[in-house]
Amino acid sequence: MANILCFHLCLFVVYMFSCQASIEAYNTGFSVKLIRQNSPNSPLYKSDELHKHRRGSFYQLPKKSSYATNGPFTRVTSNNGDYLMKLTLGTPPVDMYGLVDTGSDLVWAQCTPCQGCYKQKSPMFEPLRSKTYTPIPCDSEQCDSLFGHFCSPQKLCAYSYAYADSSVTKGLLARETVTFSSANEEPVVVGDIIFGCGHSNSGTFNENDMGIIGLGGGPLSLVSQIGNLYGSKRFSQCLVPFHADPHSSGTISFGELSDVSGEGVVTTPLVSEEGQTPYLVTLEGISIDDTFVPFNSSEMLSRGNMMIDSGTPATYLPQEFYDRLIEELKVQSNLLPIDDDPDLGTQLCYRSETNLEGPVLTAHFEGADVQLLPIQTFIPPKDGVFCFAMIGTTDGDYIFGNFAQSNILIGFDLDRKMVSFKPTDCTNQ
Repeated sequence: MANILCFHLCLFVVYMFSCQASIEAYNTGFSVKLIRQNSPNSPLYKSDELHKHRRGSFYQLPKKSSYATNGPFTRVTSNNGDYLMKLTLGTPPVDMYGLVDTGSDLVWAQCTPCQGCYKQKSPMFEPLRSKTYTPIPCDSEQCDSLFGHFCSPQKLCAYSYAYADSSVTKGLLARETVTFSSANEEPVVVGDIIFGCGHSNSGTFNENDMGIIGLGGGPLSLVSQIGNLYGSKRFSQCLVPFHADPHSSGTISFGELSDVSGEGVVTTPLVSEEGQTPYLVTLEGISIDDTFVPFNSSEMLSRGNMMIDSGTPATYLPQEFYDRLIEELKVQSNLLPIDDDPDLGTQLCYRSETNLEGPVLTAHFEGADVQLLPIQTFIPPKDGVFCFAMIGTTDGDYIFGNFAQSNILIGFDLDRKMVSFKPTDCTNQ
C-alpha cells in the first residue's frame, strides 16, 4: 500500500509502546508470527465459506501502492490478499490486527469515537479506557517532526494520512503501550512507539482490518522505531502463499533474529535513500524458463524501478513489459488461455484443478536472481481456474507484490541498504 509521502501522498502518524516485561531480555531482536485470516488458529476464522469469498475477490484487490523459540511474537494472518499482524495495545491490553505494509510508515488503529469510519468486526480501541494512552501536544518536538501535522482545537497533534489507493486515516498522534506475546506466554513490551489513533478512516478496508502496521523505511515506521531500541534497523519476513494450507502461518523477525543467511541467499542493493519509505530495488528483467524478457525493450534501465510492497497483492509491471511477458508465457504454456469468462477480465488465466506445473519464472534483480514457482505467480480466483498474478500498468508505479514474495525469506537491512532473498517454505516456520 504505497503512501503519498513516498508516492506523491502525505502521511503522518504516532504510535507508542510501553513495558510489562523487560526489553533487555530480548535485546537481540524478536520474531512475530503471521497468521492467515482463514486459519483455524485465527480469531477471524469463519470456516471455508470465508476462504472461498476471499479467493473469489482476486480481481477486486486494490493496488496499495531463523526464528526465536522463546522470544516475543505476534501472529500474522492472510486477509483477502493482505497479511494481518497481531499486537496488543493499551492498558488493559486489547488485541489489534493490523495490515502489514512495507509501503508505508504509519502505525495506526481505529479508535473511538469514530466518525465516518469503515465497519470493523472486532471492537475498536477505546483510548479513554487505557491508563497508558498519552496524546501528543501539537507544540511538541514529536509533532513538529511530522510533515503536514496540524493542531486540533484541543491543541493536540492531529494527522491526516493518505494512501495511493485513496484510503485515508485521520486522527490524533499518541503514545501507548504495545505488547507482543512470547512462546512461554509471558507478555513482552518492545518499548515506546508512536502511533495514530484514527478517528475518521475510509477506503478499501474490510471488517477484519483494525488498522495498518507500517513497516517502511521512514522514521515513523515500526521497523525504524524498534530499530532505535535495538540498535539496528532491519527485519525479515516469510509470507505463506495465498492458497497455502489455512493452518499455516508466516513470520516477521526484527533485530539480530532477522538475519538471512546460508545456502541460496542472494542480495540486491536498496536504492532508497536513508529515511525514505519505499523499498526500491532494480529489476533488470524476468526469465520464463530459459527465455529472458528485459524490463525495457529500448530505453536505458532506471535504477530503483520496482518497489517491494507487502501491502499490495499483485505485481505491477510497465504495460509494454507485461505484454511481452504474457506473449512469452502463452508460447511456453501447453494450455489454452481462457477467453470466454467475463469475470476474469483481461488477465491470463488457465483452467486447471491444481496449480500449473510450469513455467518457472526468474526475477532478475540487480545482483540477485529470484526464482518464482507457479504457486507464487498463479492465483486461483475461483475453483478450477488459475490466473497470472501480475498486472500491466501505465501509471509509473511498479510493484513487486506479496503474491510473488511468498515462500521467500526476505531480509530488509536499512543500515546496509540491502535486500536479501532466500527460497524458504514459509508454511513450516
